[in-house]
Amino acid sequence: MSVAFMKEESAETAAETLLPDRPISAEPNLVTESGLKALERALQAAQAAYATANAIEDVNEKRRQTAAPLRDIRYFSERVRTAQLVPPPAATDIVSFGGTVTFAREDGRVQTYRIVGEDEADPKAGSISFAAPVARLLMGKAVGDVVSLGGQDLEVIAIG
Repeated sequence: MSVAFMKEESAETAAETLLPDRPISAEPNLVTESGLKALERALQAAQAAYATANAIEDVNEKRRQTAAPLRDIRYFSERVRTAQLVPPPAATDIVSFGGTVTFAREDGRVQTYRIVGEDEADPKAGSISFAAPVARLLMGKAVGDVVSLGGQDLEVIAIG
């Protein structure tokens, strides 16, 4: 329908209210317990933001303010619905989902990451997605194992 037939201020306003959905990964939606709780909190926050925005009286402003929360509600509802809770690793002899791995690079850098679900990954905070290339290479490895990534060797030096 043309914007001319809608109660909109302009085509710009229409574009502000028709946000594309957030992309959902084709990977399985594996989550840790804390990751699932974070998804549930994000869904609740989006629902609260939508309720607040929905109380706005100006129709155009309401549409602008509800667009992002509605998109987030769709995304987080789907992520909570499809979440596959993975229990913490029972052992620390191999790198696995939910566990922590420390590895050394050839250049001397030592890095430690917890391997988590895609939505809870935050490399700056010390967590990476199980779908990340380095995590894929390290999963199933033991202390002392060496993998190659981008022409550089990484050696597993600790698992927690």
